[in-house]
Amino acid sequence: MTTPSVSLELARLMRRLKLGQLLDTLPERLALARTHQLGAAEFLEQLFSDEVQRRDVASCGLRATKAHLDPTMVLEAWDDSALVTYDHAVLHELVSLRFVDAAQNVVLLGPVGVGKTFLATALGHVAVRRHVSVHFERSDRLFKRLKASRLDASYDQELRKLIGVDVLILDDFCLTPLDATETSDPYDLVVERHHRASTVVTSNRDTSEWLAVMADALLAQSAIDRLKSAAFELIMEGPSYREREKPTFESAPAKPRRLSSSRRTI
Repeated sequence: MTTPSVSLELARLMRRLKLGQLLDTLPERLALARTHQLGAAEFLEQLFSDEVQRRDVASCGLRATKAHLDPTMVLEAWDDSALVTYDHAVLHELVSLRFVDAAQNVVLLGPVGVGKTFLATALGHVAVRRHVSVHFERSDRLFKRLKASRLDASYDQELRKLIGVDVLILDDFCLTPLDATETSDPYDLVVERHHRASTVVTSNRDTSEWLAVMADALLAQSAIDRLKSAAFELIMEGPSYREREKPTFESAPAKPRRLSSSRRTI
């Protein structure tokens, strides 16, 4: 069966309607329509379904990039055979995103390398696919950025953006000490987002240790209490998940060595 060709005029019209991407698969779709004797309406339904799917994928990718999500850290890539223990029922509940609808929080705790950042990012991707706004940032960088924003009077604008996002993911929370100014920032974020939006936090420190690394104990206690009171906790334990990311190589068969002319035997 020959593949139907697309006329230059049809291609021009499709590009004017911003449907040029459909030209890549249009000949195959025309051939299938002819084979299965599809009516005009059925053919158009399949054609436009292709375009909607393509645009959804492209839009999702743009939203994930804007949210600063690592494209490799998606739930489908999580290796569940790794020797990392956690409550699978809690993870399944989180993937449903009901915690987002209820404006609840998530706290992922565990030692270095067990996959806390991976799962937090994966939840961000799940949210993005469902058209939920997400922002991911490492905590120390965020608080330093907010601190610097006070110098150019952009602090209020930056804070409003963070308060307004549906899911705010703070990676490595309380990993390094926070001074008085840096302590007030998580306080402002948690208080303004409390019962309004979801915050996802990963930390190598137990929540009982957070108070010790924050300079202002009163603000810290208030922020921690609000964050924990409306949070699911996912505790992860085990060897470093990153061990699986080490590069490997396959041993190639050794090539026979050639003797130099001076050592050849006859």
